Formats: sequence, C-alpha cells, structure tokens
Amino acid sequence: MRLDRASVVLTSPNPYGSRTLTIERDRASSVAYLRGSKGTVHGAVWLANHGPAPETVDLARANAGLPPVMPRVNTVNPSGTPPLDAAALSVLWFEEGDGVAIFENGELLAVIPGWSDLERGMPGYARDAVGESPFAWSLAEAMEGLSPRVAKARAYWQWREAEGSWSSFQQFVMGHLDSRLGPPGRYWDVSGARLPVVGVTERPAGYGRDYTVLSTVGMSCQRMPTAELYDTACRIELAIATRQDPGVATRVLLWLGQYPWRSVTWLGHGHTARWFQGPGTFPLDGGHQGVIMLADPVGLPDLSGFAFGGESVRWLWLLPLTDTELRLAQDQGHQVLSDRLAVQSRI
Repeated sequence: MRLDRASVVLTSPNPYGSRTLTIERDRASSVAYLRGSKGTVHGAVWLANHGPAPETVDLARANAGLPPVMPRVNTVNPSGTPPLDAAALSVLWFEEGDGVAIFENGELLAVIPGWSDLERGMPGYARDAVGESPFAWSLAEAMEGLSPRVAKARAYWQWREAEGSWSSFQQFVMGHLDSRLGPPGRYWDVSGARLPVVGVTERPAGYGRDYTVLSTVGMSCQRMPTAELYDTACRIELAIATRQDPGVATRVLLWLGQYPWRSVTWLGHGHTARWFQGPGTFPLDGGHQGVIMLADPVGLPDLSGFAFGGESVRWLWLLPLTDTELRLAQDQGHQVLSDRLAVQSRI
C-alpha cells in the first residue's frame, strides 16, 4: 500500500515521536498510514472510495503503487463518497502510542490498532468497510472490543493533560518507594523534555542494606506498546542496586527509561539489552556490556504493591552482564543465567 502520487490530507505524530499518522488520497480513494520514524509503514487502512467501486481488486492501481480502491462487496458506499475534509478530521492516539483512532465530525471513522500487520493480512478497521479485506476490516463488527479501548484512550489523555496529573502520580510512586526503600536522596529528570516524563529517584544505603537503589519514576504512567500481545505486564518501572557512584549508574536508566515508547516495544522479565556505546563506556564497572532485566530477584527488595490505571506495576531489576553472558543469554535464553546469577556480586 505504497503511495507515489497522492496528496496528504492530515499528519499527526504520536505523543512520543515514534509513529506518525498520515491520511493521503488521490481522486479515487483515501487511505490512512501509520509510519515509523524512518518512514516504514507499520499499519494502514482504507478509508473511502471517491468514485464507483470496482467489482474486484484493481491490480493495476496496486501495481502502480496507488492508494487501493475497495471492491464493491467490501464497502457500504459502492457509489463512493466525497473526498475527506481535513477540517472535519481529528485524531486520538492510544496511551501506548502504537495505535490510533480517527474521527470525522466526532464520529469514529477508523482505527489502526497496535496489532495491525499488513504482512499478516491484518489492516485497520474502517467505518465504511464491510467484512474483511486486505485493505480494511469492518469497524462496526469490531466495536465491542474497540469501543472500550477508544474510551480508555480519551480518558487517559484527558487525565494526563489536566493540571497536577503528573505531580500527583509522581507523589504516589515516591510514597510507595518510601515505604519499601526508605527516604529519598537525589532526583534526576531523564526525560529530555519529551514524553514520556521519566525521573530517577535515589534511595541511599541504609534501611537494612549497604547499597543504593535507583528507580525510575514515570514509566508506569503509560502502558508499554505491544505488551498486551504477549500476555505480560504492561506497566513497569526499572531499578538498579549499586555500590558504585549512583550519579553514574543513573545513565543506565537514562538509556532505557523511554526506550519502549521510542522503539515501540516492551521490556519484560528475562530481557537483555546491550549498551549502545563502545566497550569500556558502560556505566557499571566490572567489564560489563549490558544488562539483564529480572522481576523479583532473590536478595533484592520487594517493590511490588503499586498499581496504576487498574493494573499492577512490575519493577524490573537491572543486573549487569559481560559480553560473554549477553551472548549466552541470546543463544540459549535468559534462564541459563537468571537462575544462577549471584545478585550480591552484581552490585
């Protein structure tokens, strides 16, 4: 569904800068595209024909790279509709930033969900589509599942944009960590003036431990993209236990704190991440080159018990790994390491 000769009706980037919605049309049809930061199409949905629908798929248009025209059997308007008016269109991004709803004069026109996948024959949902086709699936037939998602997205952004929403969330997370780790030390904002807002709180040694704990504050304020597809925790925070300079160790959380939304992916138990700069620059000493993420490792504080948006928040502890260990986890799975890591030797 590539466009070579079409005009852009609307452009809308998601709040995290990782996906952009464009609605494009020519004289025959309009299509909405979900593109990544490098222009790759990650989702697309036909919106309308602007002339009589053909009896079958127009292969000539497809081969020419033009917007698809929906066959007669798959559209509720076989005679076509007038071109879309940009002034009548509005956009609502899902909390995760990987899906989007499109409205025309306040009426739901189409949805491109995070699970849209053109290669697997899963386009988005369109109001004017009938049944399932390679270009769009019927929105009406999917409203039972999509309607709550759209309503939840609207409620989330209304809350997020309200005065005091972030500060109240921040206080709740800090209060939870106070109860588990003791009083805070320093606090760093690692957001870089872009969403999602993420900070790092320092909990100095004490409270029955001889090491500092660093925790993100803010990752769990929005669900991670694609996580729901894997039946895993959708809300997380990251933590590091360290006896080294906390100010330096914070760079690891700066690296990963916004990663799910920038890369449109999720982080979970057993995941590993290789440091993005050269050897010898990893912030945690000891010849390490990256980290493994573990939920509830033995020997570290239990940070469970916090929830947001009706969902439990999972803290993932970051433990440093050498290059050899990273390769081993990649080749044989994280269990070969996570079941026998000596946690205290990693901090």
